[in-house]
Amino acid sequence: MKIKLKMYQVLKTFLLSFFSMMFLASCSSGDESSPAPDPDGGNPSETTNYYKVIRVENFGYTLADGNEYEDKTTLYYSLADNKEMGSEYRKTNRWDLAFSGLYSSFMSGNNGKDPGNFGAGTSASGGIYIVDKSFEEVTEIPAENLFKTGKEVYGTDENGAFGSGKGWYLYDFDGDLVRDGSYDNKHIAYALGTPLILKSGKTVAARTLILKTANGDYAKIKMISVYKNLFKREEFTRTAPKMYFTFEYVLIPKGSTKFEIKG
Repeated sequence: MKIKLKMYQVLKTFLLSFFSMMFLASCSSGDESSPAPDPDGGNPSETTNYYKVIRVENFGYTLADGNEYEDKTTLYYSLADNKEMGSEYRKTNRWDLAFSGLYSSFMSGNNGKDPGNFGAGTSASGGIYIVDKSFEEVTEIPAENLFKTGKEVYGTDENGAFGSGKGWYLYDFDGDLVRDGSYDNKHIAYALGTPLILKSGKTVAARTLILKTANGDYAKIKMISVYKNLFKREEFTRTAPKMYFTFEYVLIPKGSTKFEIKG
């Protein structure tokens, strides 16, 4: 009887040890395969994307008919890495530019100190500003106090429908601000990367976005289109797939005073 009891205790101890080891191994394996984003993981300390024009085409998703006016999932983009960042990185400084709100068309920088920003609570130090100049004309870095740090700062332009101050695109709801008002010409979003002449004869100046990135670099951004594979205004139609953002940008390192293109 004593022998059986001793064997039972040994077996029990072995099984407890075995399953404990298996559990710890399982937890360790899971941690290695799916680490949580580091809030201060930051952008890479070095990037090869400085001082050159980088073009991004068709960044976005298909906006289904019938729910155009609903706010969509916020999109995050890293200019340093030149790639989309998933929503799991929202509370990090791994992204620089956010697209959100109506049509996902309102833009924000990444700033951890502004409680209204998507990146609130992180070390991100970004902001965004818009100027009435063409991409090529923008050479100077704006004063620090001009950068806006909130969310959904710039979107629809005041010269079009649902205007919200100075914006990066003009929305022609009835289709008669720019064209003839026919069905295919209604509900068109015109990116203002270049000047836009309205039917009234008024010229809406080109707009360039200037971004301070999450880690303090600077970028100037030219918005071109929100339509998939369509990059010229005369090609835009009401039924073309959207919202697919196409834009160009130049990134320069923190501490710079001028935008330059090298090489």
